[in-house]
Amino acid sequence: MKLSDKIRYLREVEGSLRGLDRAMTQQELVRAIAAEAKGKGISQSYLSQIESGARPHLTNTTRLLLAKFFKVHPGYLVEDPENYQSELRTIEVLEDKLDLWLVAGADRFGRRDPDLCRALLALAQYEDSRRCLLLLESILKTPALVDRLGAVLAPITQTAKKASPVSRKKSVK
Repeated sequence: MKLSDKIRYLREVEGSLRGLDRAMTQQELVRAIAAEAKGKGISQSYLSQIESGARPHLTNTTRLLLAKFFKVHPGYLVEDPENYQSELRTIEVLEDKLDLWLVAGADRFGRRDPDLCRALLALAQYEDSRRCLLLLESILKTPALVDRLGAVLAPITQTAKKASPVSRKKSVK
C-alpha cells in the first residue's frame, strides 16, 4: 500500500473515531495534531504533498509525529515495497484490526444503543472475534434459528426486539 493511501485511510478511521461520520479533512487533521502535540505539527500543504504522492517519504520527525497521533507503529508509515502482498499478514494482525473496528463501533453507538455497545465490546474482547462473526453469518442464514436462539439464550426485551432488523422485516410483511 502506498503511503498516501495509508494516510487517507488513517484520516478516515480517525474521523470515525471522533464521531464525524466522515474522514477528517486535511485541515482538521493539521489542527488536531498541533493541539495534541503542543505546537508541533505539519502544514496542510505538506500533508497534501504526502497524500498526492508528490512526497513518497516522510522525515523521521514527521513519521514519529503522525505515528503518535494515529497510534500506529512508525514502521506502518512507509510505503510498502513493490510486490508486497498484504495477504501475508498474520491472522493476529487482522484480528487486532477487527477488534479495533468493533471497539470503534461500540464507541460510536454507545450513547444511542447501550445494548449494542455492550455486545460489540464483548465481541471485541473475545479471543477469536473473526470466528464469532463467521458463526453469526451462518446463524443468520437460518432466520428461524435466530428467533429460537434468542428465546433460549437471552430473551429479547420488547424495546430491543422493536429495534432489531428481523422484527422490522416481520412487521412489514
